[in-house]
Amino acid sequence: MAGRPTRAQLAARIDHTLLKPEATPDDVVALVAEAAELGVYAVCVSPSMVPVAAAAAGGVRVAAVAGFPSGKHVPAVKAHEAEQAVAAGAAEIDMVIDVGAALAGDFVAVRSDIEAVRAAVPGAILKVIVESAVLLMRPDGRTLADACRAAEDAGADFVKTSTGFHPAGGASVRAVELMAAAVGGRLGVKASGGIRSATDALGMLDAGATRLGLSGTRAVLDGLGPEHASRRPSAH
Repeated sequence: MAGRPTRAQLAARIDHTLLKPEATPDDVVALVAEAAELGVYAVCVSPSMVPVAAAAAGGVRVAAVAGFPSGKHVPAVKAHEAEQAVAAGAAEIDMVIDVGAALAGDFVAVRSDIEAVRAAVPGAILKVIVESAVLLMRPDGRTLADACRAAEDAGADFVKTSTGFHPAGGASVRAVELMAAAVGGRLGVKASGGIRSATDALGMLDAGATRLGLSGTRAVLDGLGPEHASRRPSAH
């Protein structure tokens, strides 16, 4: 991405995220209030918290996860979870693939899994979490690229790096670059997991990310500093 975004432009790329198992309804209400104050694109919450977020949201979009964080749920369960989240007010779904299937090279299963969720929520934005740090254990990057192509073939709108819960790690510049190359601008790329500074965030955008998932959004935006360019990033 050429140029340095303003604080508002960077905020407009962010899904302000709270997926901790111990999150309470009051925590989610506070998340939504902070999201509105910061001007982010959306909040991302657990499926059980969608009704709370939707009731508090006002003009803030709500995203929910499905098959989170392991991805080992059967496709019908992921699809039902996504469908219920959309019925409760979510506009976007971030689903986790079966990472083991991808590592085994079974991209028919990966694609079928995504297709089940896509069919259940045809009107929602669908982001597909591929756990890029795990797939990059195959050093040539082919497994990660193949997972992204499977997501595209199955009708996803975005590919997403990470849950942020896997011990292998979260987003990396190399992963985002490979994912952006694999989808060639036809899908969005969401970088999420371990992005804790403005430098990290800008690096992900420069690598090709079109959306960011952050839990420490305020600190990242505060770290942007007063110097910025006026160029608005192209929306995806």
